[in-house]
Amino acid sequence: MNPSSWSLWRRITMLCAVVAGLLVVIAVGATGTAAANRSETTQVMDRLTPALANTERLYSQLLRQQSSVRTYLLTGKDSDLDSYRDAQSQEAAILAETRGQLTGETRLLAAVEDIAAATARYRREVTEPLIAQTRANGVNQDTAAPTDQARAVYNDAAGRINALSQRIAQRRDDVAGQVRTSGNLLVLLLIFAAVVVVVAGVMLALLLRRLVTRPVTDLAREVRRVAGGDYEYQIRSAGPPELAELAGDVDAMRRRINADLTDVQEARRLVEEANRMLEQQAAELTRSNRDLEQFAYVASHDLQEPLRKVASFCQLLQRRYSGQLDERADQYIGFAVDGAQRMQRLINDLLAFSRIGRLTNGFTEVDLNKVVLDAAGQFDAQREATEAEIIFTDLPAVRGEEPLLGALFSNLIGNAIKFRRPGVPPRIVIDSRPLDDGEFEISVEDNGIGIEPEFADKVFVIFQRLHAKETYPGTGIGLAIAKKIVEYHGGRIWIDPDHREGTLFRFTLPVPAPVPALAEEPAA
Repeated sequence: MNPSSWSLWRRITMLCAVVAGLLVVIAVGATGTAAANRSETTQVMDRLTPALANTERLYSQLLRQQSSVRTYLLTGKDSDLDSYRDAQSQEAAILAETRGQLTGETRLLAAVEDIAAATARYRREVTEPLIAQTRANGVNQDTAAPTDQARAVYNDAAGRINALSQRIAQRRDDVAGQVRTSGNLLVLLLIFAAVVVVVAGVMLALLLRRLVTRPVTDLAREVRRVAGGDYEYQIRSAGPPELAELAGDVDAMRRRINADLTDVQEARRLVEEANRMLEQQAAELTRSNRDLEQFAYVASHDLQEPLRKVASFCQLLQRRYSGQLDERADQYIGFAVDGAQRMQRLINDLLAFSRIGRLTNGFTEVDLNKVVLDAAGQFDAQREATEAEIIFTDLPAVRGEEPLLGALFSNLIGNAIKFRRPGVPPRIVIDSRPLDDGEFEISVEDNGIGIEPEFADKVFVIFQRLHAKETYPGTGIGLAIAKKIVEYHGGRIWIDPDHREGTLFRFTLPVPAPVPALAEEPAA
């Protein structure tokens, strides 16, 4: 196959394969050379050099034996032979150590054995007979003088030690030369590897410049020409098959763009029209929501006065005429009083709901420990009556409105006490944990009757109730207020579906930047 038709990937792969092959060969050679260098260095440092030092120690022990025996021959004291005996022990240990150090060195080991035989001969033919003679005949000055034979035997042992020392020194020099040779070879291999890498890098750079950079530059110039408005210009590219295929794809895109340009312009006009309609609808929806909130506030505020009159006169009728009319009349008056009172609670809750986010003093740093403590204090009577337990520790400080956060915890704590299980003291646990995105997740857990999973979202809808008002009193707006407070602070609230005993509310309270205070709504 003609290499000029090869793809860019194939050319780079071939170059990398050649470089990798060379580097593998160099690595194998360098590994073998390094192993040999390490072995030779170990032989010099750990075997030959200590063995050379042992020859000096052997000579020293031989000289100690000679000196100790001469002293004994002059004094006749057995204590003077202690050094002689110790020198023999030291000699034996040094010879054994030297044999281990020269393992594999046949000639040097033979020289060690010759030294062992020569020193043994010196003791057998010279020192031991003189010691025995002195013990038998006593001290004799003539016996202490060395004979020619004794000198010859001693010099033979000493000469063998010197010969071994010279042989070990020569062998160490030879091995050290091998270490230097292998070290130089290793350096040359590393230099060769570096040269291979540099040459490969240069070749790769030239290859990329010729097959990638230049064709891409030409292709970019042609694309800029088309982008400038010349949609009829046909794009061509000379280079590897990948770039030629890319150029064909770009040219196909040019033809498609040119064909669909009218459709795109029409679609853009339709999108702009749709955006204008969406913006108009969003403005209308915002205005409608604002009007609804204003209507809820005004309606609930304006209903307060007539409702108070109705409730007051109904209560007055109940107090003044209770027992004076028949039983059905007392029942009707009770219904009216109860209805007026429930209407007052509904209006007050609706008013509180509409005020969330409308009347504000701005966010401040709020300690949730203090907020929960104040909220729990509102239920001291209920806590004492039901033996309720409220547990919380180390809650964080967040940015928010303290009154609204107090209302949030009051609603959740009040619900936990209200919807308790019969005969079981309420237990409320408030905890927190930081989240990765800078928010805090607060959990409020109770051991009450719980909420079925299918009603987990329904309870946050305004005026939604899961129980009859005769069973559990209330307006059904508390959790809607809690949700609106949490969302006003930029968080979210939900019921944990995995919690089975009681109810576990979770909500997040982010730490937003301070917001400017809004103007207070004028009183109606």
